Amino acid sequence: MDDTTILNRISELVDEEHRLRADAQAGESGTDDDARTRLRALEESLDQCWDLLRRRRAARQAHGDPDAQGTRPKPEVERYLQ
Repeated sequence: MDDTTILNRISELVDEEHRLRADAQAGESGTDDDARTRLRALEESLDQCWDLLRRRRAARQAHGDPDAQGTRPKPEVERYLQ
């Protein structure tokens, strides 16, 4: 996966997240358990994508191989301290 593909995936995830949040604010779907579960999954996927993109960029700066970077498991990414 290259940086452009990752950025496109991030954009897709953000668009879906915004739609779900807008629906919830409008009182439409989005307030049920399925929507909350989907929002959580979106947030975790976004964290994974951003983590991968940051590590690819860091590898490139260190003259390493960005393609050697793989997606880390969600539990690992979610345990990081902000």
